[in-house]
Amino acid sequence: EGMALPQRIFPPEKISMDWQQRQRPGAGLCNLGSTCYINVILQCLTYTPPLANYLLSYKHSQSCQQQGFCMMCTMEAHVRKVLCSSASAVLPGAVLRDLKFIGEEFEYGRQENAYEFLRCTLNAMHRACLSCHLDVSSQETTIVHQIFGGFMKSRVTCLSCQAVVDSYKAFLDVSLDIRAASSLTTVLEDCVTPKQLDQKECFRCSKCKKKAAASKRVTVHRAPRVLTLCLERADQWTGTKISKFVEYPEYLDLRPYMSDTAGEPLLCSLYAIVVHSGDTCLEGHFLCYAKASNGLWYKMDDESVDNCDIHTVLGQQAYLLFYAR
Repeated sequence: EGMALPQRIFPPEKISMDWQQRQRPGAGLCNLGSTCYINVILQCLTYTPPLANYLLSYKHSQSCQQQGFCMMCTMEAHVRKVLCSSASAVLPGAVLRDLKFIGEEFEYGRQENAYEFLRCTLNAMHRACLSCHLDVSSQETTIVHQIFGGFMKSRVTCLSCQAVVDSYKAFLDVSLDIRAASSLTTVLEDCVTPKQLDQKECFRCSKCKKKAAASKRVTVHRAPRVLTLCLERADQWTGTKISKFVEYPEYLDLRPYMSDTAGEPLLCSLYAIVVHSGDTCLEGHFLCYAKASNGLWYKMDDESVDNCDIHTVLGQQAYLLFYAR
């Protein structure tokens, strides 16, 4: 309130959630030694329809004025290379060459975490869309935020006088604690259940002016077009890998987890997952499953791209889940 409307970097009405062209799946990606964590994220982003549509349109590169490294131009060239190549596998050379620009912590030849690479890649793409002349409120209007971005609402309720304080936070992905859950819906239900604040979290109510007990409820206030979920498989206390199976649906209704639970269902469809195999989170191998523009599912394990069915996809020990509205 009281602020000027943000300058829209990319108009949301131009985002197409359906593939503009349908074809067989593209090429696999060569593994140059411990680069599987890069390959799975590149493949999942390549098969994200609204992002692929945008990148294949050349809209970014035609107007890009960035000097040196640009993650959007890099992804544009990569997606075109993968989807248009007649080769069975291609090398993501530009991404590997500029790894340090994507995330300073990444070191070529060392196994890293696919989730961290996803976050750094989305942030690098977001930065590439920004101009230094833009105001802060415009940051949530880039193509990256238009596709992957949503808003969480946090409501703190004073248990003494029932006054409420609302705050909002933008997100590009959601990380979920799966230790006590057997299904994704159970995890999400727990997330939106009000919880009493720890006594150490000193809450002073602005209405009754008391240091009072309070509860907090977090809900999805604005759903993203593409919802990216990380099922945390590294136990935060012991560091060991959580290897249990967590059930997840092909179609997910976000409406029960929204700030406004009334209204039409907000259906999302699963289109990609990342799986980690190995005894610990610090080693092992990443592979992914993705739905190509022809509507069929494929197992993508570095250089190999093989047909599979939805039952195989839903039976995995998933680490990352990608749902599209």
